[in-house]
Amino acid sequence: MPLEIVTVPCLSDNYAFLAHDPQTGQTAVIDAPEADPIIAALDARGWQADIVLITHHHWDHVEGLADICARFGSQVVGARSDAHRLPDLDIALDEGDTVQIGAQTGTVIDVSGHTVGHIAYHFPESAAVFTADSLMALGCGRVFEGTMEMMWSSLSKLAALPADTTVYSGHEYTEANARFAKTVDPDNPDLARRIADITDARAQGKATVPSSLKLELATNPFLRASDPGIRDHLGMKDATDEEVFAEVRGRKDRF
Repeated sequence: MPLEIVTVPCLSDNYAFLAHDPQTGQTAVIDAPEADPIIAALDARGWQADIVLITHHHWDHVEGLADICARFGSQVVGARSDAHRLPDLDIALDEGDTVQIGAQTGTVIDVSGHTVGHIAYHFPESAAVFTADSLMALGCGRVFEGTMEMMWSSLSKLAALPADTTVYSGHEYTEANARFAKTVDPDNPDLARRIADITDARAQGKATVPSSLKLELATNPFLRASDPGIRDHLGMKDATDEEVFAEVRGRKDRF
């Protein structure tokens, strides 16, 4: 039985997620940008925050953690490599380690680049991956601490997951990402359709997160470095995929 996953808007444009195992009744919170909306979403469903899975140390992913733990006595999980700047961890994990939400087993993926020590959590039985600020809807996180090589490697790991995986990312940046995407991939009909859907969703105040990995592979320029259309548009026909990715990321930084 798959996890029941709830998207919780926080702050101005962040998302947290509740992942509830109906078999055991256990619930995880993935990232804690702000306590009040997360606690309200849990209370509305009669759920407890048994465990909190942290993706990386940035304040807008951990600010609400203390209040959530004070209310529910939650266990806190995060990356061992980032433990020195995360809140105190009850469970420290490395890439390839597993974590439980009730009967559901998730695997840790090192997705460093945005930060060094950023991790994602993949729950294959639920076809879900929680990526925070690594792979995002029509985008990827700015490379603050890592290198372009590191970020491309991280995105390649995520791109290799089954295409039916749902991507739960950390921010409502999709509309801005769409404006950029069409500047580097202007002739992509899948992207044009997605932009229309995004515009309609945002006009109605609807979230554009989560998204499907299949859709990201078809439209997200940060996953499409091998695409001939993007390469021709950038004048990088003979470049490596990593070089094309770095050019796209650099253009987004200046956009």
